[in-house]
Amino acid sequence: MVRAYLDHLAVERATARNTLNSYERDLRRYLAYLDTARRTSLADVTESDVTGFVVALREGSEDHPPLAASSAARALVAVRGLHRFAAREGIVGDDAARDVTPPPPLKRLPKALRIDEVAKLLDTPPTDDPRALRDQALLEVLYSTGARISEAIGLDVDDVESAERTVLLDGKGGKQRLVPIGRPALAALDAYLVRARPALARKGRGTSALFLNARGGRLSRQGAWQVLKANAERAGLSDAVSPHTLRHSFATHLLEGGADVRVVQELLGHASVTTTQVYTRVTVMTLREVYATAHPRSR
Repeated sequence: MVRAYLDHLAVERATARNTLNSYERDLRRYLAYLDTARRTSLADVTESDVTGFVVALREGSEDHPPLAASSAARALVAVRGLHRFAAREGIVGDDAARDVTPPPPLKRLPKALRIDEVAKLLDTPPTDDPRALRDQALLEVLYSTGARISEAIGLDVDDVESAERTVLLDGKGGKQRLVPIGRPALAALDAYLVRARPALARKGRGTSALFLNARGGRLSRQGAWQVLKANAERAGLSDAVSPHTLRHSFATHLLEGGADVRVVQELLGHASVTTTQVYTRVTVMTLREVYATAHPRSR
């Protein structure tokens, strides 16, 4: 049956040779799975059998490593095609794979820097260069407040309240939130506002934006990402950063320090605590790693 189906794809559909080879490997593995389940014919296969095969692909075995969701989905395409072909040819009365859907991709856990890595990123040599002072202030604000890059570049000068040590962020859906900001970030902002922003502002037409580009206008998201990328390379962390790296690090370090997940939810501006709970899984993974390496009887 597999050979007949592959021949059909090659002749009637002009399917590429590489695709046919992949389908053949997937279907041979499928038949082996059915054999262990004591299904001697496609007519005996149920929807549960097909679902079980997809689960087995994701979990792996002694002979096969677990497959990524995309690879398991490709195998399911081959299996569904085989059952559809068998039903169309009258070999089976019902298409058992018709309603089986591909597995969802695993949600990637956010990447957070270690505290010492954040220190490397934020530890810049003293300078009077306006853009360097701006960059230092921007990085400090991102880590101190957990702001998204879009929220940080959206700040106006009046959104920072130094006396109260708070920052007003415009979040998703136009929702504003007031978040605390640490003294190192305020110090970096003060240095930028006094010694750098006026020089940058003279090149523009006047704007209330807090963070300015070299032409005196509001710093763009791409510009802010380049600031993070350049400073990460300087600190030797270029492989570990993304536009959300400091936001992820902010949340993870708060939870590792004992902060309540609902407090972190408010600080991040998440509508649901479920979104924030992904960070609790990160901290649990960290605890497991520490336990596995430090406890004498962990294995």
